[in-house]
Amino acid sequence: MMETEYQATSRGRQSEGNPRAQPVKLPGVKVLPRPLRRYLRDRVIEVLRRNAPAPDYDRPPGDPGLFGPETVTWKIHADFPSMMVGGLSALMLQTLHPLALAGVWDHSDFRGDTLGRLRNTIAFVARTTYAPRAPAEQAIARVRAIHRRVHGSAPDGRAYSAEDPHLLNWVHCTEAWSFLRGYRTYCYRAVPRAMQDRYLHETARVAEAVGARGVPKSVAELEAFFEDVRPELRYDARSREVLAVLNAIRLPIPFAGLSRDLFLGAGAALLPDWALSLMGRSPFERMRDQAAAGVLKLAAPSIRDAMAEGGLAWRACARTGAEYAELFRWPGAHRGRPC
Repeated sequence: MMETEYQATSRGRQSEGNPRAQPVKLPGVKVLPRPLRRYLRDRVIEVLRRNAPAPDYDRPPGDPGLFGPETVTWKIHADFPSMMVGGLSALMLQTLHPLALAGVWDHSDFRGDTLGRLRNTIAFVARTTYAPRAPAEQAIARVRAIHRRVHGSAPDGRAYSAEDPHLLNWVHCTEAWSFLRGYRTYCYRAVPRAMQDRYLHETARVAEAVGARGVPKSVAELEAFFEDVRPELRYDARSREVLAVLNAIRLPIPFAGLSRDLFLGAGAALLPDWALSLMGRSPFERMRDQAAAGVLKLAAPSIRDAMAEGGLAWRACARTGAEYAELFRWPGAHRGRPC
């Protein structure tokens, strides 16, 4: 059977050929027993599986891809709970830009395949982060080819194009903000500011390769970008419809509605205050989001443990001879506050 992006199977050569890839103790207290964590892993993989063939994350040996095990990007993107919730948060933020949303509205089947865009976003981030260099560059080339076909007019008559460097910057910034904020909320709070800046500097290279310009390369620049772009944002009928579709998604897993509400609420809890205000999110909704965030903080170590062995970060470490556990260690970690 053809392997897909999220069939995170633990291959024999990973554990036998690379002793550094042996099971490790990841941060946090597991509240779910191991059999339930394995069951959770299988269900999550089923949700995220894509039909398109995935690149080989195991070969060639030693190929670090676009980043490599010494980068902050490998650390941030290794945490599955943070990335999942961060991806949902980024989708919510992206609905606020009318021109960016127009491309989704006109050129995607978001109603019929709500999970599709999230899958595609995660697959692109996974490939550009952990795949060897050749397939990572191919993923960038495919995105650029798709963007050439995405253009049109927004409801107010303004032209839009997915190749617009400013819109590409907006999409990148929503994702960078959400992934970094998600990691600091659900994995490790005490990421040094210099490391946060380094993460933004590293990931800017992918945004620039896709066509973005003026990409923020520090937390200060990222916050300044959002301050500058806020006059362009709207929470309109299209925004509400896209979010309504997202809020009604049915996940093919047990307790689908509860799981959906948990992840969406935890994602909304990451949104900046100005976005929550623009969306008109009520005090009750914000309290509910924070409650979901609290539950996810308890469950995150179990999810992290379930999705680790055989996952893409794990396989990339095996390919490069790196120690997987190092992805969850930070300078001065003994003084920090792991979630």
